[in-house]
Amino acid sequence: MTEVDPKLLSLLVCPMSKLPLRYDRQAFELVNDALGIAYPIRDGVPIMLVEEARRFPPVDRRHR
Repeated sequence: MTEVDPKLLSLLVCPMSKLPLRYDRQAFELVNDALGIAYPIRDGVPIMLVEEARRFPPVDRRHR
């Protein structure tokens, strides 16, 4: 796998919420914990399509 340009990562936002995304280097995904959605990165290219995203239970950061 190739790394993603850090400048590109700093510019990307979630297409659903328009909030910044967290880069999960191990899973090679861009994650929106609040919505519980993760966008895959394939061959160094973020796939920012909602229909391609993996869904998971949202993380409530207020109780941490």
